[in-house]
Amino acid sequence: MRTFVYVDGFNLYYGALRGTPWKWLDLTALFAKVLQPRHDILKVKYFTARVSGTPADQSKPQRQDVYLRALLRYRAEVEVYYGHFLTHRVRARLARPVGSQRTAEIVRTEEKGSDVNLAVHLLNDGWLEAYDCAVVVSNDSDIAEAMRLVKEHHGKRIGLVTPGARRASHQLAAHADFTRRIRPGAVRSSQLPDPIPGTNIRKPVGW
Repeated sequence: MRTFVYVDGFNLYYGALRGTPWKWLDLTALFAKVLQPRHDILKVKYFTARVSGTPADQSKPQRQDVYLRALLRYRAEVEVYYGHFLTHRVRARLARPVGSQRTAEIVRTEEKGSDVNLAVHLLNDGWLEAYDCAVVVSNDSDIAEAMRLVKEHHGKRIGLVTPGARRASHQLAAHADFTRRIRPGAVRSSQLPDPIPGTNIRKPVGW
């Protein structure tokens, strides 16, 4: 079965990778384990955004860049698409008011574009008859309508893969023909080679 996999990168990271030593992840190998052998994985589309350094960790962008270069060099079927971050000041209520102070101004940073990009590619590839089965790797309910349209108007099979131990979104699961969960053992056994063959690209220290 011709299968495209659509990965919400930040959902995957926070659901299955954060705090683990398994961030040097081979996406194709992982989904070959998670899915049944009858799935012929033609594309893995990875949706993310470029991160910035923080006062506590200025090397975040470098580590991300090394990983993305490694992934693209080692796996020809992987494609990376970028959203962006927006940072703005907002006023929020305090959980514990101090005297008469009920609110405070905070800086909020939000990732924008990944869910929209994923939904657009999911729909467009369905219209182009590029796949028989689309597998969505996310727990973001905003993608539910795109899944519904692909299933109802194009007759495609839809799979839902949930990162980590979180319960699958009810809105997403309602449009899925099957659901899977990414378990720690599959992540641990799906690591890229270090270094990437034929290159000097190596796993970042601490990963």
